[in-house]
Amino acid sequence: MLTLSPNTFINEIENLRRSKNMEYIDAVVHWCEKNKVEIEYIAAFIKKDQIMKLKIQEEAENLNYMKKTARLPI
Repeated sequence: MLTLSPNTFINEIENLRRSKNMEYIDAVVHWCEKNKVEIEYIAAFIKKDQIMKLKIQEEAENLNYMKKTARLPI
């Protein structure tokens, strides 16, 4: 079984995203396929990291994969 910490996973996704110029969703799917890990297993890591969770949510909203949520203007 894969032994991986949530922080290591998040760092690997960030590195993969930067090096391959990928979206977060694509980087997660690519990483899971490459390491033969079910996305459901990794979902627990993403849920624990609020920043990663928000980045993926915003990306999904921009790609119209999910409904847009209300945001305060910054």
